Amino acid sequence: MDNENKYNYEAEKQKVLDKKIKARTTYTKKVEIEKKPDWFKVKLPTGDNYKEIKTELKKNNLWTVCEEASCPNISECWASKTATIMILGGTCTRACKFCHVDTGNPGGKLDLNEITNAAKMVKVMNLKYLVVTSVDRDDLADYGASHFANVVRAIAESRPDTLVEVLIPDFNGVEEHMDTLAKSNPFVIAQNVETVKRLTHVVRDRRAGYEQTLKCLEYYKKKYPHISTKTSLMVGLGETVEELIETMKDLRAIDVDIVTFGQYLRPTPRHLPVVEYYKPEVFEYLKEKAYEMGFKFVASGPLVRSSYKASDYMDHLKAQGHLK
Repeated sequence: MDNENKYNYEAEKQKVLDKKIKARTTYTKKVEIEKKPDWFKVKLPTGDNYKEIKTELKKNNLWTVCEEASCPNISECWASKTATIMILGGTCTRACKFCHVDTGNPGGKLDLNEITNAAKMVKVMNLKYLVVTSVDRDDLADYGASHFANVVRAIAESRPDTLVEVLIPDFNGVEEHMDTLAKSNPFVIAQNVETVKRLTHVVRDRRAGYEQTLKCLEYYKKKYPHISTKTSLMVGLGETVEELIETMKDLRAIDVDIVTFGQYLRPTPRHLPVVEYYKPEVFEYLKEKAYEMGFKFVASGPLVRSSYKASDYMDHLKAQGHLK
């Protein structure tokens, strides 16, 4: 973004701020934006590779988050041999105000088939990169850390060449359980800060915190420096660009390697409203700033999600000669 466009954007942004300041700070007023901008239009999933993979998954009774979340990037990611799966069941013990996952108490139940199914999926899909994510499981003694680790190990044993990124809960910040996960040696450990510090208490569950997420990411980087760390932020919840930049500074202070920015979309009327749709050029500006600050890899765009084109980081390292 050149200086003139940046100036125009900041002036326009200030006008929006003046009109929506109450919604940005307290959410006592709901700001409704019914129609999505033109840049949210995406093509339906297509291609022989996509159809073949979908058929094979169905035949083997396997499911990806990509399908269940109707991700608009599914054919693009599958074409690059990348996918995302969710473990630890489908019921979360926390209730973040942006998330559409069911909230409740799973009662300590675990599906051990998830371990073998994950290993099976990388073979069926011929994956070179798999993102493993989950709900929060505060009902489990170790918050699900050992189950996560067992999934990572099973994939490594089944297909050693497949790199695994884990998008994990905070395990309540208990270092013993964080160690359990890290010792399974995933390629990337991701934990999402989700939003800027000011909005954390209205966006995330009360048990999740801005400082706790930073503390966890810092712990992984200091104790396991060979593992890359990653986090993601949603935009359009009422934050300012200045706050996003401050968040980036906080992340770089603890040496986070990867950051992504994507537009928040309201899943149902019961969830937080969209305050603003960011323009593509603003996402590009955030990307430029992030690289200037020293992040190793950045993904930024309206349709970017935590695991969007996650394997691009792998390709980036290969191009630089840091990974075979």
